[in-house]
Order: sequence, then C-alpha cells, then structure tokens
Amino acid sequence: MTNPILEKKRVALVAHDKRKKDLLEWVGWNREALAPHSLYCTGTTGKLVEGALKDPETGKPSVKTSITKLKSGPLGGDQQLGALIAEGKIDLMIFFWDPMNAQAHDVDVKALLRITVLYNVPTACNRSTADFMISSDLFAKPYNRKPMDVSNYLNRKIDLD
Repeated sequence: MTNPILEKKRVALVAHDKRKKDLLEWVGWNREALAPHSLYCTGTTGKLVEGALKDPETGKPSVKTSITKLKSGPLGGDQQLGALIAEGKIDLMIFFWDPMNAQAHDVDVKALLRITVLYNVPTACNRSTADFMISSDLFAKPYNRKPMDVSNYLNRKIDLD
C-alpha cells in the first residue's frame, strides 16, 4: 500500500530556539519554492515564518502561502504535528533541531522523529538536507510514499497470562 504525496505538499517547519535564525534564512531563500505549498509550523516558529515570507521593503506577504500554526513544541505542538503525520496530513518535515542543547521536551522530539520514520515522511534535520530536499525534482511532483509495514506488530499474539 502506498500513501500518495500530491504535487502541492504539506510541509512541516520546526526549529529549536537556537536554530530558528537558520530556518528563517532558509525559508526566506526558498520563499518562491515554498509558495505553492501548505506550511505547518509549531508555536513561535510559525509567527517567525510569516515574517520571513514578507517582502522586506513593503512588509506585506510577498507570496501567498497557507500557514497553519500549532502550539509551541514543549506545549504540545510536537505531539500535534506527530498526530498530523500519523493521519497522513504531512508530506515532509524540515526540523532544524539543536543537537548541542538538551530540550525540556526531548522525549517529544524523539517521538516526532520516530513517527516520521515510521510513516516514511522525508525529514531534514539540517540546512544541507533541506536544500537537497527542496531542490529535488520530486519536490514539485506527485510521489507514492510506501509506509513501513507494521502488519507483524498489528497481528502479534498478546499473552494475557
């Protein structure tokens, strides 16, 4: 069974505080490529991404992009995003995470990254990988994603004794 990704992608954008500047630069640099897609952001990142998509001279949105803002990561935004992934409502994730600082919500981050692997959601955790993803021919085309086969897990025998 495949899970089709349409031409118009649903892109999750997430960044830890110390990586927000990098993500905003990346979004600004790629605003035209992101324009036709729907963006999903956690907390503060969503507000900052809105700003990054504005024309620096006029302060008005330079591209029409749909942005859905979830809760802040530590306040449940990571879990909201994980639920959207499990429901097949996110096609790829750009998550600039900070590997040098422990986060109060590290378990949520680990769960989020785990769910992207489980559902075979392309995930970039740094700028280089994000650049490769957005510049791929597949970014502008439909793609049939094949999720991980979990039938053995679902059909396992449960011993209640």
